[in-house]
Amino acid sequence: MADNDQSLVQAARDGDRRALEKLLERHQGAVYRFGMKMCGETEDAKDVLQETLFAAARSLPDFRGASSITTWLYTIARSFCLKKRRTSKFAPERIESLEAQPEATAEVADARRSPEEEAAGRQLRGVLESAISSLDPAHREVLLLRDVEGLPAAEVAEVVGISVEAVKSRLHRARVAVRERVAPALAHGAPEPRPSPACQDVVTLLSRRLEGEIDAGACAEMEKHLESCAACRGRCDSLRATLTMCRNAGTAQVPPEVALSVKKALRAFLSAPA
Repeated sequence: MADNDQSLVQAARDGDRRALEKLLERHQGAVYRFGMKMCGETEDAKDVLQETLFAAARSLPDFRGASSITTWLYTIARSFCLKKRRTSKFAPERIESLEAQPEATAEVADARRSPEEEAAGRQLRGVLESAISSLDPAHREVLLLRDVEGLPAAEVAEVVGISVEAVKSRLHRARVAVRERVAPALAHGAPEPRPSPACQDVVTLLSRRLEGEIDAGACAEMEKHLESCAACRGRCDSLRATLTMCRNAGTAQVPPEVALSVKKALRAFLSAPA
């Protein structure tokens, strides 16, 4: 754990309620983003956030620090997301956009970009959100935790309860699927050049390379191929661009009205007699 988290955990265990509130507030953005992307609705994400914070407050004395606070909170949040899906009559038809919620993101318009460029950026982010929401939950959660929230594969495995190898297998498939939906938007609708039948699946190969799964010889062979194949090079470039967009999506914060409501509920929960 980060030193600040460690000191807050210790203070909270010693009965410092403000330390507990600060610790949970520090990580609530990550929990809320995960709830939004997995449940698809603002109210469900709010419920997941609130229940996760309540559960964390109750079980903090049992937290031993073997994993990071974030990993621990994701594990709790995931259990509530699964309950939401089991109790819903239907899976959500769409995932609400975080950008559609007032002040939900920390992004500030770049004065150097024209209104047209800003609009194009928003459109791209919408395409990305749609692509992620189209994944089945097992692949979506792995992509969210690894590529949006930036957890190491080993921590993703801990949260999801599967092996690291299974995490990476799901991750590669998820990346390929999301890239295929995002690539046309990156190319402004232009058709993507088709690689020749002799070409390898360079998108999966690049994904595996990013996870340290291929050796130096295979890397060199791939780089040599990309130098001479514009179609494969373009596919790899679009995957890199897609992953950059995923990382940037991990900055959205809890909407102020949701944060205030959850804060009041948490304080009431902490003040209630044991």
